[in-house]
Amino acid sequence: MINVCCVFWGSKFQIKYVNVLHDMVQRHLTVPHKFICFTDNRKRIKKEVECRDIPMPGFSGWWNKMLLFTKEAQLEGNNLYFDLDVVICNNIDKFVQGVYEDEKVFGISRDFGQPDMWFNSSIMKFNNKYHTMMIWDKYINDKRRYDNLHGDQNVISDIMRNKEDTKPFPDDWSFSYKWPQRGAPQTYQRDKEYSYVDGASVSIFHGGPKPHEVETQWVVDNWKENDS
Repeated sequence: MINVCCVFWGSKFQIKYVNVLHDMVQRHLTVPHKFICFTDNRKRIKKEVECRDIPMPGFSGWWNKMLLFTKEAQLEGNNLYFDLDVVICNNIDKFVQGVYEDEKVFGISRDFGQPDMWFNSSIMKFNNKYHTMMIWDKYINDKRRYDNLHGDQNVISDIMRNKEDTKPFPDDWSFSYKWPQRGAPQTYQRDKEYSYVDGASVSIFHGGPKPHEVETQWVVDNWKENDS
């Protein structure tokens, strides 16, 4: 049994994003799991979602994601995290199988803009038996310096880059909705068709637009709740 986790805080996203993510996971993950949302607002979240309070007050925005690595999160075993603004298109078992089944292994996607320097924390596999000490403790003990970095993913990149048990997910498992390839200049956008990348499991909507703003058919077909 693994935990599939997300964080819903503040007003950046509609509550629908939690429900849609839950249903996409149900359609595309066959590994036994429970779906956990850390949130400050439980209203209208599906009853199938296990809602937990965000472990510590006082954090804002993306910094709440760092709280996933605390002991207070009470996440036991292997965890698979998704940002709310992803579109899952195909089976995602591989993110927690093979080498990623090893509880010591930290899995994460490479960044789209600077893939040789940073990670993209929209998808992560972790186990707090090892990663509380490795990530949270290091962050909180040097919080002033790390808070000057651009968000959680740069902190995680700084801490976990070059670690023996850090295994980036293969690039072809995910793709950016708006950038044609990892490492392409940020001004080089996809064409207006915003085509799906064959064989990929997850499309990541970093920045804008967000999935609910898109009418491209493959997005509409995948970013939706299950039929009642």
